[in-house]
Amino acid sequence: MPIWLQPFGAAYPDLLNRFTIFAIFAVGFNILFGLTGYLSFGHAAFFGIGSYAAVWSFKLLSMDAVPAMIFAILISGIFALAIGFVSLRRSGIYFSILTLAFAQMSYNLAYSVLTPITNGETGLQLNLADPRYLDRAFSAAPAGLPSPTLFGAPLTGYAGFYFCAGFLIIAFFIAQRITGSPFGMMLKGIKSNQTRMNYTGFNTKPYTLAAFVISGMYAGLAGALLAITDPLAGAERMQWTASGEVVLMTILGGAGTLVGPVIGAG
Repeated sequence: MPIWLQPFGAAYPDLLNRFTIFAIFAVGFNILFGLTGYLSFGHAAFFGIGSYAAVWSFKLLSMDAVPAMIFAILISGIFALAIGFVSLRRSGIYFSILTLAFAQMSYNLAYSVLTPITNGETGLQLNLADPRYLDRAFSAAPAGLPSPTLFGAPLTGYAGFYFCAGFLIIAFFIAQRITGSPFGMMLKGIKSNQTRMNYTGFNTKPYTLAAFVISGMYAGLAGALLAITDPLAGAERMQWTASGEVVLMTILGGAGTLVGPVIGAG
């Protein structure tokens, strides 16, 4: 992409980073919406949680990207499990409204009650006083603010893009395997006629919850990658407009298809 987009003036590392990150976000959202038919208006909550978790990993543990991504995926998965367990008690527009309510609740909490964790309107940023216990154990503190690395290699410019693009390929491959698996066929059956699936003896609730959690973990990964390429986390990443954007990406590219959400993100 940095080569063939050059004549169009679109080969900017930051722009390409955003493309790959939102493509991962949309591919994950498509697992829930495209395969299962459940339209969530609150997926930005997991996107923001992933960003906050990654920045806290940078502040407390290390500037290495791997712990930040693991931390973000796990935390997002836990929140998705809790929110999905409540929201999936309803379907249709009621499910959508519940997910929107949880996302807006998370957004407002990040601006008010959780300010000691999220730093409120200013956003969570790196500073020189951060402990970074793992980094301090092996090296002295640098003179200025450090930047995220991958095993010591800086993730700036096109290096950050190729790092994100590698995870987009992995995320796409996993989504492809899910779509073609018996689990994916079950999700398609739920989208087609959930009532009939229940009548034939299948308990559909664990499948819909699993799809919700997987989709939330994709969103957390995307949020972590955004924090890696730009070490900042703000509550605006959890707003309802961010949830609407990923819905538009998926619908524009083609919900239920594999490559559609990637095209929609572009």
